Amino acid sequence: MRQEIEEIPSAVARLLDGSRDRLAEAGDLLRRRDPNTVVTIARGSSDHAATFLKYAIELSAGVPVASIGPSVASIYGQHLRLKHCAAISISQSGKSPDIVAMAEAARRDGATTFAITNTPASPLAATSDVTIDLLAGEEKSVAATKTFVSSVVAGLGIVAHWQQDKALLAALDALPQLFTEAIACDWSPLLGALDGHQSLYVLGRGPAFAISNEAALKFKETCGIHAESYSAAEVIHGPARIVEHHFPVLVLAARDAAEASVAEVAERLAGQGARAFITSVNAQSAERLPFAASGHPITDALALIVSFYGFVEALSRRRGFDPDRPPHLKKVTETI
Repeated sequence: MRQEIEEIPSAVARLLDGSRDRLAEAGDLLRRRDPNTVVTIARGSSDHAATFLKYAIELSAGVPVASIGPSVASIYGQHLRLKHCAAISISQSGKSPDIVAMAEAARRDGATTFAITNTPASPLAATSDVTIDLLAGEEKSVAATKTFVSSVVAGLGIVAHWQQDKALLAALDALPQLFTEAIACDWSPLLGALDGHQSLYVLGRGPAFAISNEAALKFKETCGIHAESYSAAEVIHGPARIVEHHFPVLVLAARDAAEASVAEVAERLAGQGARAFITSVNAQSAERLPFAASGHPITDALALIVSFYGFVEALSRRRGFDPDRPPHLKKVTETI
């Protein structure tokens, strides 16, 4: 896992260089088809990548995005009215039966289909109009890291070409260097703060909410910690009730329009007694974690997960676990 985290900058550089023409082709196809809706098909970390793209597409293109449960096709055999829609499927292996079945159904039901996968010679690729090869190289760790980041970058590349967004394209080209900086961010103060705790909240908003979902999953996978991910807007309703003395909260704030409101929630929870950590300078009571700022409101949140991966791998070892071999899990989950 540590080796694959260190490979993220080079993996992303390889993707941006090797799949640039396919990303442009996908963007051009979307511009010509002009879909009124985008649907995503994914599970696990890939679904968190899809959530990131949901925010990116809605914020950049103004097109609504919905996640389709793969069981709609694989278990329930239902058809959906997807004419004038685009369907983006994300799967590292490209061979999970339910993802493939839903992608095939989406194409039959009239959608323009795209596959983002690390396995271009896969059943998922065969059923898609355009396939983006992540070019990430083999990922041996059960906990996905470089393929998650590469999946988001691939999706953002499609969006940037679709919208002919020069600022986003430039931000993507700057990501390999940004991720090198993100790996170097020291989150070690959070290590000791979690000693003796088996539960915490992870918060985000907008694209950073997708990152909080991914972080919560990695806490479970690698450390056996019960981590719950919430939107910073939702946590203050019911879930804030259990936040009391030294309850740990990781707040993932990006440099975007939501940063001030996310910092305000972190301060509120710290005032309730939480041990709150935040990736923002806009906090007084919450403890600040370093971050690598991208200078673009869409890509900024993505650097946070790169810093987090290095932290959670160290936390797993601190707790006496092997993050490369978590119990009860395997690399490819072939759900029907």
